[in-house]
Amino acid sequence: MHETAYAKINLALHVRGRMADSYHRIETVFAFAEDGDRLGVALAPDLTLEIIGPFAADLAGKGDNLVLRAARALRDRYGVAAGARLILDKRLPVAAGIGGGSADAAAALRLLARCWQVDAGATDLLEIAARLGADVPACLLSRTARGEGKGDDLEPLPAEELAGTPVLLVNPGRSLSTAAVFKAWDGNDRGALGQWREGRNDLEEPAIGLVPEIADVMTALRDAEFARMSGSGATCLGLYATLEARDRAAERLAAAHPDWWTLASRLR
Repeated sequence: MHETAYAKINLALHVRGRMADSYHRIETVFAFAEDGDRLGVALAPDLTLEIIGPFAADLAGKGDNLVLRAARALRDRYGVAAGARLILDKRLPVAAGIGGGSADAAAALRLLARCWQVDAGATDLLEIAARLGADVPACLLSRTARGEGKGDDLEPLPAEELAGTPVLLVNPGRSLSTAAVFKAWDGNDRGALGQWREGRNDLEEPAIGLVPEIADVMTALRDAEFARMSGSGATCLGLYATLEARDRAAERLAAAHPDWWTLASRLR
């Protein structure tokens, strides 16, 4: 059995202030690419995780993986006696503003609920997801939604406007700490989020201060119909009218910046 950990995209991200629990209050619109990491499972006596793929080395020595934390949380919630042999094909860069560990944890919840045949309702899974991280509930749904609070107060949005839209994700080959970017935010509330196209990403300026190459990526996406940094960076996204326009942009960027990571996909 397999599950895709869909790449998370923030079409807009407004930071409105800091909350008492040290999280920041945000307003965002989540969307998801059709592609991402790939998680496989087989029944086994114990609960184990093997990480393969192009970005597997970046998770080496990182301690307790969110996939295993999600698996243990689901197992404990439903009293599952079985184990599972999990294999994570890590295709997305780590600490890149596109879900990463949150998407992997959400995929583990969806996959193991099927594998272990637990009667897990959506409400229960969302409660488990919320305890794992602020973005995990949105990644569990993996559909277009507006997020408020920490990002886990979700309102699903109609997907018809965006489904199938060609998207190009571009990362300059730099990881970026979410905590460091939020710490660098200047604390100014620049106003509420309305329509995502008229919105902004309030973390873009502090992220560029930490990784100046993000500005180069945004310039390189100038031919897109819409371009923005996702999450806390350093990955940026471009939306295109056609697959051909997206693929031309991907070829141009690959030739000009062979060290950059790119993913040509479509929105779900």
